[in-house]
Amino acid sequence: MKNSNELSLRRQVEKWLAPGPTIPVHVTQFSRTRRGRRRYVCVETSLPAGSRALFFFRHADGQWCVFPPAADSPELRFT
Repeated sequence: MKNSNELSLRRQVEKWLAPGPTIPVHVTQFSRTRRGRRRYVCVETSLPAGSRALFFFRHADGQWCVFPPAADSPELRFT
């Protein structure tokens, strides 16, 4: 089991965008998805060669990842 701190938004931004003292990051967009109402954040860094941006999605377990959570699929139940 992974440490919950490993998949925090801060750790994911550090892992994927590698900001530093001279490379700030900015949240450019945040909201909820239409389907499932799950949170997402777009984070951008500005470099001399250009900017980079990534979307991070919050999963049901509270962890942030660069891939969206699996859609809640409908279930067929018999009672």
